[in-house]
Amino acid sequence: MQDNATEVTAAGIARLAGVGRAAVSNWRRRHADFPKPVGGTETSPSFALAEVEAWLRKQGKLAEVPLRERVWQQLAGHPEGPLTALVHTGCVLLLIHERPTVWLDASAGSDARLAAMLPGALEKVLTPRVGGVRGRGGAGVGGARAGVGAGVGAGAGGVAGAGGGVNAAYGRPAVSGAFGQAGVNGPSNPRAVNTGSASPGVNSGSVASSVNSGAASPGVKSGSVASGVNSSPAVPGVDPDPTALGVNPAPTVPAVNSSPTASTVNTPPTVHNDPAVHNPASVGGDSAAHNASTAHSRPTVHSTPPGTSATAITAGSPPTPALTPPTGPQLLPSAPLLRGAAELAAEIGARQTFEFLLGRHLDANPRQYTLTPAELAGLMADLAGPARTVLDPACGTGALLRAVDPRPGQELYAQDNAPELAALSALRLALHSRATVRAAVGDTLRADAHPGLLADAVLCHPPFNERNWGHDELAYDPRWEYGFPARTESELAWVQHALARLTDGGTAVLLMPPAAASRRSGRRIRADLLRRGALRAVVALPVGAAPPYNIPLHLWVLRRPDRTPAAPEVLLVDTGRFAGEARGGPDWEAVREAVLDAWRAFAREGRLTERPGLARSVPVIELLDDDVDLAPARHLPPAAVADGAEQLTQVRERLGETLRLTADLTPPPADPAPPARWPLTTVGELARGGALVMRTGGNGGHARVPVLTDHDVLAGTAPSGTLPESEEEAVLTEPGDVVVPVLGGGAMARVIDGATGGAALGRNLVLLRPDRTALDPWFLAGFLRGTANNRQASSYASTATRLDVRRLHLPRLPLEEQLRYGARFRALDEFERALRHASRLGEQLVRGMYDGLTDGTVAPD
Repeated sequence: MQDNATEVTAAGIARLAGVGRAAVSNWRRRHADFPKPVGGTETSPSFALAEVEAWLRKQGKLAEVPLRERVWQQLAGHPEGPLTALVHTGCVLLLIHERPTVWLDASAGSDARLAAMLPGALEKVLTPRVGGVRGRGGAGVGGARAGVGAGVGAGAGGVAGAGGGVNAAYGRPAVSGAFGQAGVNGPSNPRAVNTGSASPGVNSGSVASSVNSGAASPGVKSGSVASGVNSSPAVPGVDPDPTALGVNPAPTVPAVNSSPTASTVNTPPTVHNDPAVHNPASVGGDSAAHNASTAHSRPTVHSTPPGTSATAITAGSPPTPALTPPTGPQLLPSAPLLRGAAELAAEIGARQTFEFLLGRHLDANPRQYTLTPAELAGLMADLAGPARTVLDPACGTGALLRAVDPRPGQELYAQDNAPELAALSALRLALHSRATVRAAVGDTLRADAHPGLLADAVLCHPPFNERNWGHDELAYDPRWEYGFPARTESELAWVQHALARLTDGGTAVLLMPPAAASRRSGRRIRADLLRRGALRAVVALPVGAAPPYNIPLHLWVLRRPDRTPAAPEVLLVDTGRFAGEARGGPDWEAVREAVLDAWRAFAREGRLTERPGLARSVPVIELLDDDVDLAPARHLPPAAVADGAEQLTQVRERLGETLRLTADLTPPPADPAPPARWPLTTVGELARGGALVMRTGGNGGHARVPVLTDHDVLAGTAPSGTLPESEEEAVLTEPGDVVVPVLGGGAMARVIDGATGGAALGRNLVLLRPDRTALDPWFLAGFLRGTANNRQASSYASTATRLDVRRLHLPRLPLEEQLRYGARFRALDEFERALRHASRLGEQLVRGMYDGLTDGTVAPD
């Protein structure tokens, strides 16, 4: 019955059956027994997956749903949405990864038994692997047996006792608490922060009257005595009292932070009852408007995960742990999905299964997330160097922390304002390494989950151009050691937050917009970062390195100074020369080699021998002018004159050779002939008859496989794309294949040669693999490029033209005649390539001449 809750759209049915969406529409019209819609809208209905599978098998249109596709459709059509389904699946995959025998025992019975046994089993796995928020409520997830996710400011011992306050265990003086005190997120004024042994201010403020109370908030480990603490008469709690279902029964639990005479929790005491400066709720702050993962992975709508009260992530309350084990009733609709995911994990592994599903979801919703490319994440982790404790305060989907080299005893700290992203990051990191993961939900700048952490490294892809980052609420925050950021300088607030969370000598690497290096509103903070030796390097990345792809982003490398250098210098690197063509992306190998080589040499010597046009170390005094402009391009010398002139000469010689070759390849005059009347066939008929195999581009694959994109086919360039990393089997090209783009309306087909063979097929491409004994590849590609042929096979949407490759025509000719046509088509292809090459060389020569004449390296006569 539960499987019927999983819904699938017409596009999903088309993928299951390997047909186009038009075929699904025809089935609905022609077959009265086609399953009726169970959801969606009139224009985009959804159907029960089980009913669709049964109908397809009955019609002989589906022998068996591929396991990967079945699991993905169950996840995408989950009644609570794909994000909730991903969290449930990730929890179970971690259980399978850590304790496979427990999963085998739980899954042996019915779905109801599985859902009843899983919460207790998941808690035992999540507590040691995905630890709670230190300083926020004891060990594990919300404290030992105090309730997973219930420890919002209190753990096993209620109010933290000796050494239980925030910042008590990190080695730096407490910001919001001290040894022997229980202050959590009190006022940030250092003169009045939880002073005195009698100050019990836990989340004190005029608005804190209860914790997660309300009829809509599921109780967490609720007991008969707990009055007003996570109470919920309408929703069954996690680990409820012994009268409920017998699922992980717990004895009566005393109220957390409650007293015999008061039914409320965290009642404002007589001390610190003024609105806290560091408490946005007390001054009208709105953390929901600020997303700590904007630049990393921000969904359009932020939902609260099951078992987490919405009040737990408001601006006025401390951040909550990222993961709370779902309850039995919440897991019951996911039971078929969990069983399918376990079956897939048995084939490819638990980690690979989660990466496949997460990558498929991110790829299916490209406009909802702004991701950090894996190559950039690896570069940032390498710049930070090996570290035992690493923090990402805007973690998104965890790409940066996932790129960190594992070490024994490693701890990974993460925070994100989106609950679902924080949970997915925690699961992804726990599956990826053996490190202890401490992930939390909350607005990092307004409600830091790790206020006393001293990390060895901080990696961050912060939100750009945020104006509602807490400027008014955080005016007296002690993190602004280098100056109070202007409202328009949110990025400099993240820079100082990262420095505040570093141990002395620790390294932070942040992805920054280029404007942060030169805006006048931030010049005083930039100057102080330089004077005190905190800013060590600024690296200008090529255009297209990360979203937004149209500007060259910067990397800032910072170190918390343990001492000020005697003669401080700053490393400036510009890798703009390694930008790729159009959408191909940069040459990451060249970028990585250039940046790491310059940084490591600078880190050893404290200075770098000048590398014209690429890198140099600049004395701080040279940068401390009225602008304090740190843009590398403005301080790097141009390439050596001799090299520039010599390069222009080489380009001119290559252009001359190419033009001579182009002249030789020019087709001879065409002889007139009457229109031919050949018998015609279609690509679809040839595929059904076995004369060729037809494949479409995939949605994922191995990260290191080069990908042939539709732009590469249209531009005639080498494979330049990437696919989301997953264990999905990519479609690999072979020499002799014919690749056709399906979008854009242009008449184009490309025959794969030996240099391109082996690349993965990208999206919006169709691959045709002809049987060489019946069909010549060049003959096939040539006739597919006919303008009239493409026009009759194209369909038009409101904003795009799509080609139905199956409808393309070509004549029925014997193989000998095909080879004659194929030789002529091949000659035309060589001529076209030569023209393109000559065009690129010509543009390069013209640009070089303009640059040489304007910078004085080329004489006008």
